[in-house]
Amino acid sequence: MRVTSRDNMAVSSSLNSIHISPRTPKTPRNIPEYDDDVELSLLQGEERREARLDELGDESSDEHTTGKRKISAKDKRGMVLLCVLYLIQGVPLGLALGSVPFLLKEHLSYSQLATFALSSYPYSLKLLWSPIVDSVYFVSVGRRKSWIIPMQLIVGTLMLYISLNVQRLMDDPSHHVAELTTVFTSLVFFSATQDIAVDGWALTLLSQDCLSYASTCQTIGLTTGFFASFTVFLAFNSVEFAKKWGVPPLTLSAYLKFWSVICYAVTCWLTFFKKEDKEPETDADMSIKSVYVTIWSICKLKHVQWLVVMHLFAKLGLAANEAATSLKLVEKGFKREELAIAVLIDFPFQIIGGWLAAKWSRGEYPLRPWVIAFWPRLILAVVATLIVYYFPKPPITLGFFAFLIVHTVTSSFAATVQFVGVSAFHTRISDPLIGGTYMTLLNTFSNMGGTWPKWFVLKGVDFFSKATCHASGKLSVKAVECVSELGKQQCHTMGGTCVIERDGYYIVTGICMTFGVAFLIGYIIPTARKLQALPTSVWRVKM
Repeated sequence: MRVTSRDNMAVSSSLNSIHISPRTPKTPRNIPEYDDDVELSLLQGEERREARLDELGDESSDEHTTGKRKISAKDKRGMVLLCVLYLIQGVPLGLALGSVPFLLKEHLSYSQLATFALSSYPYSLKLLWSPIVDSVYFVSVGRRKSWIIPMQLIVGTLMLYISLNVQRLMDDPSHHVAELTTVFTSLVFFSATQDIAVDGWALTLLSQDCLSYASTCQTIGLTTGFFASFTVFLAFNSVEFAKKWGVPPLTLSAYLKFWSVICYAVTCWLTFFKKEDKEPETDADMSIKSVYVTIWSICKLKHVQWLVVMHLFAKLGLAANEAATSLKLVEKGFKREELAIAVLIDFPFQIIGGWLAAKWSRGEYPLRPWVIAFWPRLILAVVATLIVYYFPKPPITLGFFAFLIVHTVTSSFAATVQFVGVSAFHTRISDPLIGGTYMTLLNTFSNMGGTWPKWFVLKGVDFFSKATCHASGKLSVKAVECVSELGKQQCHTMGGTCVIERDGYYIVTGICMTFGVAFLIGYIIPTARKLQALPTSVWRVKM
């Protein structure tokens, strides 16, 4: 094993191509620390523009020249490879965060689903081990291949294991919640580790002129893999959908075996047919210890702390809508295949939204579309709550289904605008010397803002709910446990039905929405204005 280092640049996880201008470490490495008075003085427009011109030089003219250059055959092959590698990452993510929770909803309570939701946490915590992935590798194998190859083998093996045990696990999931959570947590963990290595490889796999396409490859690969495991799988897994189109239902076991084979095949090709280029050495100390110290130094910057607080609580207002609304719609009678069709129609609009958002996010105010898009997202979250409340008895009409499609597409477009806007901001402020780690740090807090509330939301739905078991119309047994899966089973054994007197979903949604509006007005808007007004130099730290 060898510990070494290299200049890293930032690659953002956008839904379409964010233009990343070719950057070199022009910033002096010994940057004087800025106090609050200096930071406030930097908010002046003229001074900010001058500071940016000093750092970026003739970047605008470079962008104009780069845009006219043709893409080489090597870059095209690199883009295809990146798309494939990101695709393999998207498959387990689509299962863990998408389709499996819907399959489990028929058998588990919201509290049990909250436990399974913990499986998504590793993807938001990969900062903790990203310096190790960046620094430790086998020289003979390659800096990135040293991690990608074993991670893909493990991911393929885990999917094969689940496929062989899926019958046992899914037939009675209430007794296997811990095992399901452990297996899918491991699956997401190894996919996240592969993501760190692939992000780093993208910085050298593509030329400087084509580096802006790295985020596009990530978008295409991750989004396609996620939708394949979520939208496409749920549709073909449905018996009704399969009968309608005259195809056999696609089982979870067969789907996992297929992708397990794909993982093994791509890994074999990488091992024997793809050689990784050597990377130039740098004088900067990029050892594991040094990178962790640098991360801590970044976190001590006052404006970084403002950004962290903003990220950790920005998505709380939308947390109930994102964690529970789709599950509630299925509970109300919205069929899985109808949900899959709605998301499938939404797919091209996400790509279009990413392209438009990338254009809006360029320039000096990349956070502006991110902030503005909060308002339609919050309004659409209220609409989603009303849809759940007034959801008609199935089968739903074509008009109502069309309304759901419009709502889904509009919500997704607003989310895409936010995603691209904040990714563009992260790309602009990341230090090129430690770009990969810097980006991972910023994205970690951004992702955690959407991940950590999920457990509390799902737990809260059960906590605030009140249910009564009615048996044969004569016996009324007050049973709080009727909210849980055990209580529902006991009520069913008595020949009764659970009647929800108070649905905790609406209470949790109200709490989240109230906080979301207050936090947006009181903190996000003024803080975002300050952060995007600061010159890039104040985001640098001493190496």
